[in-house]
Amino acid sequence: MKPFKRIHLIVLDSVGIGEAPDAEKFDDVGSDTLGHIAEEMNGLRMPNMEALGLGNIREIKGIKKVSRPKAYYGMMQEASAGKDTMTGHWEIMGLRVDQPFKVYPNGFPDELIKQLEEKTGRKVIGNKPASGTAIIEELGQEHMETGAIIVYTSADPVLQIAAHEDIVPLEELYKICEIARNLTLEPEYLVGRVIARPFVGTPGNFSRTANRHDYAIKPFGRTTMNELKDHGFDVIALGKISDIYNGEGVTEAIRTKDNMDGMDKLVEVLKRDFHGLSFLNLVDFDALYGHRRDPIGYGKALEEFDQRLPEVFELLKEDDLFIITADHGNDPTFKGTDHTREYVPLLVYSKRFKETGDLGLRETFADIAATIAENFNVPAPANGTSFLSNLI
Repeated sequence: MKPFKRIHLIVLDSVGIGEAPDAEKFDDVGSDTLGHIAEEMNGLRMPNMEALGLGNIREIKGIKKVSRPKAYYGMMQEASAGKDTMTGHWEIMGLRVDQPFKVYPNGFPDELIKQLEEKTGRKVIGNKPASGTAIIEELGQEHMETGAIIVYTSADPVLQIAAHEDIVPLEELYKICEIARNLTLEPEYLVGRVIARPFVGTPGNFSRTANRHDYAIKPFGRTTMNELKDHGFDVIALGKISDIYNGEGVTEAIRTKDNMDGMDKLVEVLKRDFHGLSFLNLVDFDALYGHRRDPIGYGKALEEFDQRLPEVFELLKEDDLFIITADHGNDPTFKGTDHTREYVPLLVYSKRFKETGDLGLRETFADIAATIAENFNVPAPANGTSFLSNLI
């Protein structure tokens, strides 16, 4: 088959499709993000994903199995040792993570907080897992009165620092986050990302601004994105993709505000002439609905995404390949607020396909990286098996 000129990869952040075989190791037995959302919604209405073959992967309430799916379909199992965003994405691009990043369900160690206070000259308040909007409502006034920075975490391996832009100027907040980033690179902490979370407003009426900035760990090895960039191909990162890979292998980074803005930006990219990869993360599923345990909101967001697909299909060219997958689960009906260890869906579509079929169970997310590498004839990742030859 002639190589595809453009590959468009969308990660539906946290849209798992049922517990993985090793779910017990992660205390996630019984998790099923997509299945449980469909039950809560009394059936999902996603006709475009249904036509691609989502219901052919497994039984999902409201999603029919179709006799002639438009896409190749299958599931992927994570080989890495974690279930966080960075681990899932790094594996999608060919890196297997055997030492998981650390999470802090009881807040960060006193020694780390003490070092942060000493090096920044500001006291720390918070230091616990929390919703970003909830914690600024809780501690925003104290922060404004004392100048202490608000430190919090989540179920992800992240350290987040919130500060009012009138109290801690952006330049200072970014410098504080750089200090925190350097401190948490030590093996005993191993935090995946430090995130600046500036906000404005008055007590009772705070709002976060668009001046968020992520400080991620550089991937420990080369990814397929590095290979593409080094061989002269375009790698267009949309949403938080550039942050997840710390800019590695990215030729252009495009920020997005939310899922629908992400789809808007993808549509703009589809109208352009480029040669290589566009890579989009749609984070709202995870951040707004999974962690907040809102299955109805999650389901509506899935249906809204589905409604945008005809616009994408219309713009795809004969030499385009379109891939939809996820990076982990986050069952909004499950206990706690953590991610869940699940299989992820795999849908692969092109207008040039004469046939479609079952890609089966892929043993690692890195099969996507291997497929992209083979298509563009760049060095293959150490992990993963290409399914390019299956596409006819």
